Amino acid sequence: MAETMVAEVMAELTKLEDPKIREVNERHGDDHGVNLSKLRALAKRLKTQQELACQLWETGDTAARLVAILICRPKAFERDELDVMLRKARTPKVQDWLVNYVVKKNPHSEELRLAWFADPDPVVASAGWALTTERVTKKPEGLDLAGLLDVIEAEMKDAPDRLQWAMNECLGHIGIEHAEHRARAIDIGERLEVLKDYPTPPGCTSPFVPIWITAMVRRQQEK
Repeated sequence: MAETMVAEVMAELTKLEDPKIREVNERHGDDHGVNLSKLRALAKRLKTQQELACQLWETGDTAARLVAILICRPKAFERDELDVMLRKARTPKVQDWLVNYVVKKNPHSEELRLAWFADPDPVVASAGWALTTERVTKKPEGLDLAGLLDVIEAEMKDAPDRLQWAMNECLGHIGIEHAEHRARAIDIGERLEVLKDYPTPPGCTSPFVPIWITAMVRRQQEK
């Protein structure tokens, strides 16, 4: 029964494959061509199915793994399972969804944050930074924000892309959420110039930290 379900889901994902979407995704390191709205609709129809989610994950197919993330039970995974899953995630979209939709809702999230934050693999470390940003924003008690700024100041400029992006997000949120560290966060952003020239679509806010912090704080003050 479960094998039949996996085959049916894989067949539907194959039908949804669009070469143009794949071409765009591959520029960002993602190897699938399924429209995410259609993928979400498929997952919504399947509803929560932990066993099917695990089997879809094991296929190694990126689109199947995204569906798996959407239909799984986040709290059902053990710490070591999530560690292995993250290290095998491969693509940015799978890692991003795994961290945001599963790990953040799992009781082992803080334990994994600490382990991944210090991991020598920059892709794994980027997940640790993403979880740290969540704490910066929602539960900063016990975090050494000044210490995080020290690390960002020393390491972000030369960090690999995915780790650099995650550190930049953390820097931005420290500046946005914590007024006492705002001036230093902006200063670090100005000096390091990370993502200063990042192409930003009209109507969107640049990820360059001095611009991003200023815009978000102004928006908060206008509410």
